[in-house]
Amino acid sequence: MDTTPARAHPPHVASAPEHRPNDYTELSRMVTASGLMRRRYGYYWTRLIAAPVALAALVVAFVAIGDTWWQLLTAVALAIALTQVAMLGHDAAHRQIFRSGRWNDWTTLVIGNLLVGMSYGWWQHKHTRHHANPNKIGSDPDIDLPVISFTPDQADRRRAARRGPLGWLMAHQGVLFFPILLLEGLSLHASSVRRVFSREPLRRRPVEIAFIMLRIIGYLALVFLVLSPGIAFAFLGVQLGLFGVYMGMAFAPNHKGMPLVPADVKVDFLRRQVLMSRNIRGNRFLDTVMGGLNYQIEHHLFPSMPRPHLRAASGMISAYCGQQGVAYTQTGLWQSYGIVVRYINRVGLGERDPFDCPLLQQRRAV
Repeated sequence: MDTTPARAHPPHVASAPEHRPNDYTELSRMVTASGLMRRRYGYYWTRLIAAPVALAALVVAFVAIGDTWWQLLTAVALAIALTQVAMLGHDAAHRQIFRSGRWNDWTTLVIGNLLVGMSYGWWQHKHTRHHANPNKIGSDPDIDLPVISFTPDQADRRRAARRGPLGWLMAHQGVLFFPILLLEGLSLHASSVRRVFSREPLRRRPVEIAFIMLRIIGYLALVFLVLSPGIAFAFLGVQLGLFGVYMGMAFAPNHKGMPLVPADVKVDFLRRQVLMSRNIRGNRFLDTVMGGLNYQIEHHLFPSMPRPHLRAASGMISAYCGQQGVAYTQTGLWQSYGIVVRYINRVGLGERDPFDCPLLQQRRAV
């Protein structure tokens, strides 16, 4: 069932209605029997070889072009390439590429820390919490950010401390969301460095530190050796800014503006993942641009499903959700951005949601 929510502000999720306890078990059996969980070694080996080759080609082009403002075009290409490589690392971290957990771990370390400059351990800790409880207040780190308020309670706390221009900005925070993403690339690198040098537990800390320092220091050294200071800073600004915007625009449509789960509410796995996620309609080109993240429902239900199988799985899962009476939401890409902006603005304005949540509507129908 395709649904295109007109509302901009998501409801809270009420207690789950009565349902068969094996809803997800049955779906899992169907998906596994269809062969959609099998590995796609040819698909991934092609990309694992292409990724470093593409980055090496960009480095060669960067050195050959030399100290010129035309390097800003190289910065754009590098931002796009690094985002695509990071998405490949996301697949490896979810055990989509190899059967061996060790092979997936080392692939992610090389891609994430060495090629992209992001800590695998930091990302894994944060992202695992998100997958376990998407949009759950107090549990999902993706709705607990220091700048943007995603829940009414966050907005209430911050509104009390902000007056004048800051209060106005908070009331219109939706229009600031995408410009703020220009800083996301820098934030990802900074968070990674903080984590690898923190006292928090981290597997393979020496490897993470060595890879991420080699990547960051080596990259900065190359940029300032080839470019004069002014062009170098402009290059880094364009590359880091576009990298953050691209990453944010791929991840933002997936859950923002979908139902929020109160901290004390328990929801079964199928509904927890489907009702809080949004798919983005599109063609195979969009699948590539978004790294498969446009199939967010399928990815949350089956995180280790190889990316090329997500499109085929979406029809089966959509039909199954329809049979179970579970709302399966998908929208167009630009429509999803509009939903996100309107929702964030309404949270900033302090509006409380006037709509019932899907689970509450189901309970009333029983």
